[in-house]
Amino acid sequence: QRVVLMDPSEDPDDILRANRSREKTFVFDMVFDHRATQEEVYVSTTKNLIGGVISGYNATIFAYGPTGAGKTYTMLGMDCEPGIYIRTLQDLFKALEATTEEMDYRVSMSYLEIYNEAIRDLLNPSSGFLDLREDSRGSIQIAGITEVSTRNAQEIMQLLTKGNKQRTQEPTAANKTSSRSHAVLQVTVTQKSQRKAAGEERRTGKLFMVDLAGSERAAQTQNRGKRMKEGAHINRSLLALGNCINALSEKGGSRAHFVNFRDSKLTRLLKDALGGNSRTVMIAHISPASTSFEESRMTLVYAYRAKTIKTQV
Repeated sequence: QRVVLMDPSEDPDDILRANRSREKTFVFDMVFDHRATQEEVYVSTTKNLIGGVISGYNATIFAYGPTGAGKTYTMLGMDCEPGIYIRTLQDLFKALEATTEEMDYRVSMSYLEIYNEAIRDLLNPSSGFLDLREDSRGSIQIAGITEVSTRNAQEIMQLLTKGNKQRTQEPTAANKTSSRSHAVLQVTVTQKSQRKAAGEERRTGKLFMVDLAGSERAAQTQNRGKRMKEGAHINRSLLALGNCINALSEKGGSRAHFVNFRDSKLTRLLKDALGGNSRTVMIAHISPASTSFEESRMTLVYAYRAKTIKTQV
């Protein structure tokens, strides 16, 4: 459960800085090294959220980390090693089929990206940029997004792979296929009892799976012009997410913090996922390379802070 981060530029014989080491130890719920399989990561992070979604709670999984550290691999995976998206959905369908005797259910999903603070539908990219709206109950909706209803995990895998090809990817000096946008897969499970009772209950559980764009430093990615602007937008939305996490993690402290969800489209869309009725998992990715020491440090600090958020589900 521990990550020890060592500074590559540290000299063991330097007497002056002997007591000022930048070596840090972080403790998390679970730490995986390079030998961990997709299955292990899935079972220990996400598998236990599925029961909650079926009973009508929300759940969110974030993949966070610097560019090139493997977020898209964790979430989408490859055909031979599928990632969290597809494993979660397969288990979700299995669990729902076990309850079909007393419940009718429908599962609908949408897949979108947030690129330069604009929302694009990945399942129907020709629809242009979409708007975020709030409905009368105060929940955030995206006007005009494609919702696909299906009960087949294979079909979903094809949709996701197709959607991922529509995702904005550009080469940078740090990563050849750097995702330049945040991808959000939203699965809604609605169940109602088959017995026609007077007070018929409907349960709705939402599952968000978010593959964030890589946080990056312009120096490392050597971005200029358009790439640099994109990087600024990416960092801005990640900063907004960080500010929300900071404010939420200090709640219940001496002073009540205002949580600014409206700073970016990403935090507004995930408002419920962060502070509301939701169980949230953050999978932070770091690279063991000595050149990305600073990025790894920032990621670990960020994840460590996210760990202190308590939500009442």
